[in-house]
Amino acid sequence: MAENILYRIYEWYISRDLVPEKMPKHVAIIMDGNRRYSKLQGNVDVLKGHEVGVDTLEKVLDWSIELGIEIITAYAFSTENFNRSKHEVDGLMELFFINFKKLVNNERIHKNEVKVKVVGRTELLPDKVKEAIREAEEATAHYNKRFLNLAIGYDGRLEIIDSFKKIIEDVQAGKITVDDVTEELVSENLYTAGLDDPNLIIRTSGEERLSGFLLWQSSYSELYFCETLWPELRKVDFIRAIRSYQARDRRFGA
Repeated sequence: MAENILYRIYEWYISRDLVPEKMPKHVAIIMDGNRRYSKLQGNVDVLKGHEVGVDTLEKVLDWSIELGIEIITAYAFSTENFNRSKHEVDGLMELFFINFKKLVNNERIHKNEVKVKVVGRTELLPDKVKEAIREAEEATAHYNKRFLNLAIGYDGRLEIIDSFKKIIEDVQAGKITVDDVTEELVSENLYTAGLDDPNLIIRTSGEERLSGFLLWQSSYSELYFCETLWPELRKVDFIRAIRSYQARDRRFGA
């Protein structure tokens, strides 16, 4: 009880100086550390870390809504992750299926008008997962207040290549000319088309790299790395990242 009270006091203490006007609009997250979390628990199935990680993402969405952050983009599964063991990949696909089904009627999602979207090569996913994603996206398609994007079957380099392919097709079809190709046009053909680029990218577990996440969109993003494993991320850890962001002098290349 005393420990919980002390934590609440500390949470209030570090959040008291947050400036609403300087809150990032778009926070992207590399959710790293699920497998290490499972190992640290002892003789536990690797999927346990992923299951707890889902709960953490729900908490982060709640914190973001509370703080006034409009867009959350979370790196959930890369194209390279398909190379993991069949047990882990199959288990992750089942987790995706179950949780996208839950999103369809999720009270918090609808109450807070959160639009759910998956970015990545969804054609690589099992049919039942694709169907669950379609249902979740359709159930929230009419919202434009807040956004939850989940990068699944994602690779930043492939995303850029896919954007170029669309543009080349339009050039070949005579819809546009080579001179029409701009940074804005490339952005409009990315998986994240229509969304602001992330202001802040957070990676958990102590690794300090982007691992191919939002390579085009992250040109001017602030980066924040924390040691905490994703399943163990606390609200104070999230607030520290926001405080760090607000303390920086963003010059955008100047």
